[in-house]
Amino acid sequence: MHETIHIIGGGMAGSEAAWQAAQAGVPVVLHEMRPEVGTFAHRTGSFAEMVCSNSFRSDDDERNAVGLLHWEMGAANGLIMETARAHRLPAGGALAVDRDPFAEAVTARLKAHPLISVEYGEITELPREGHWIVATGPLTSGALAQSIRAETGAESLAFFDAIAPIVYAESIDMSVAWRQSRYDKGETEEERTAYINCPMTKPQYEAFIDALLAADKTEFHEGETAGYFDGCLPIEVMAERGRETLRHGPMKPVGLTNAHRPEEKAYAVVQLRRDNQLGTLYNIVGFQTKMKYGAQTAVFKMIPGLENASFARLGGIHRNTFINSPRLLDNQMRLRSRPNVRFAGQVTGVEGYVESAAMGLLAGRMAAAEIRGETLLPPPPETAMGALITHITGGAEAKTFQPMNVNFGLFPPIDAKGGRRGRKDRYKAYTDRAKDAFTQWLAAQ
Repeated sequence: MHETIHIIGGGMAGSEAAWQAAQAGVPVVLHEMRPEVGTFAHRTGSFAEMVCSNSFRSDDDERNAVGLLHWEMGAANGLIMETARAHRLPAGGALAVDRDPFAEAVTARLKAHPLISVEYGEITELPREGHWIVATGPLTSGALAQSIRAETGAESLAFFDAIAPIVYAESIDMSVAWRQSRYDKGETEEERTAYINCPMTKPQYEAFIDALLAADKTEFHEGETAGYFDGCLPIEVMAERGRETLRHGPMKPVGLTNAHRPEEKAYAVVQLRRDNQLGTLYNIVGFQTKMKYGAQTAVFKMIPGLENASFARLGGIHRNTFINSPRLLDNQMRLRSRPNVRFAGQVTGVEGYVESAAMGLLAGRMAAAEIRGETLLPPPPETAMGALITHITGGAEAKTFQPMNVNFGLFPPIDAKGGRRGRKDRYKAYTDRAKDAFTQWLAAQ
């Protein structure tokens, strides 16, 4: 076999696409501009670097759409999911990983594969010949983004994504804070105590909201619009939507009991999640922000238990780009106007590490099948992967297309014959149906 798949971008999607294609026996060249050309969000030149959260979110494959996607990727021998499980950290019911060892392990596996070669340097134009997968993510370089705009004849859409701050564990006052996962989730004591919780009284919460609203924020550049993706809203934007919004979002106090004062019910709770294997770093859950650095330290130190906090990283905000996939891509993830080019990952308008890697998995397999003279049909829409690819390649309304996490709302409805189902039973029915359909899809290949 002499034909080669070229993949632009070594993030979650590009890494998974390269692995799947190579495992199918097709040679791959993985093009990565880092570390020669950096971005403001990346710190290393490793593949699959996690630049925001260190969590792959819920690992419940029976009643959660993200957990189901974990299961499907595992069933398909996905590199990202296998490596994530090898480097997991306690996080209650979530799958969180030690980010640097995870990325280093993915990089090592890809570089060791006999059918994968790596070329460093920036690709600035959409190639006209050969088999290509564009998996450049939301931080697609300006030159390549311009080439994509020129080819598609439409402006790439944009939204803003914010990064949450990371705190040194030793600087957290544990006489105020306590360790507990919400509702004590987890099978081990380590899992049940995976989060650090900082309680707030009503006056403390009100003062925090006042400071948050008054803090200096990052200004947008001329011509940019603040079109946020709702799954990753900056906390100050949430606060602007109503003073109680945060208390019903990332600061909700439910499922938690103050170990120091069990008789007192907190008005709000800030949670921090372990960010590395050593347990020396914790990220503030849901606290993506566009506050300026000085304002961040002042406002976050108002949180009880974080008065003397030391920050390993402060939050930030950046512009993300994605294409209008329902208008531009066919069901093989190929650009309609230039079918030698596929797109995969966040640049297609899926949101999240898991979703990005899953679309890379499909793109890699589809490209390999095409080189073998075959056509790999997408997974059934009853599966998590199938629901996502259906959404981005035609299921979504092109005029209002926005980045989307996997969720059961994207799946064909479950037949409710025999009476109404409770939510938990209904979700279990979705995942049972999906696993059967995905298993059959794999078996047919």
